[in-house]
Amino acid sequence: MFLYMLIFMAYKSSRWMPLNKRLKFQIVNAVFVVVVLTPQIYIMGRPKSSRYCRQPLLNNLSASVALSIIASGLSVVFTLLDPVPQGLWAAYHVFGLFSCGHGLCTTVLTLTAAACANTTTELYYLSVALTVASAISTGFFMVRSGLWLTNRQAVMWDK
Repeated sequence: MFLYMLIFMAYKSSRWMPLNKRLKFQIVNAVFVVVVLTPQIYIMGRPKSSRYCRQPLLNNLSASVALSIIASGLSVVFTLLDPVPQGLWAAYHVFGLFSCGHGLCTTVLTLTAAACANTTTELYYLSVALTVASAISTGFFMVRSGLWLTNRQAVMWDK
């Protein structure tokens, strides 16, 4: 859910700026994409990351890189379009399901890969960081969904 949250934050942040001033925001967006992708690609390319580990953390990291690239594209498109078409919103929410599934897989793989901390240290700790980020973003969306449902119920009771 971490990448889903990044797109959401980019979209909400870009709406504070007028449409003709969003180029500066695109530069910030590009820097943020580099900050997210660089450690993943660096660790994936390290020879130590290909050592034996019982859990497929390297495969999970490659899926994370692919989802990060898709998320960067969606964040750029979401910040440039005003209004965002319904089909793109649907694609964003489907991406959110994939991101949620990836977060769950990352969590399960990380929790069962404690022995990999000795053989593939950087890969394991990046997996831990992705698990924590996924948990925090899932909590964020759970609170946000709860507030949305509460607000929706209040509106329904007012009618």
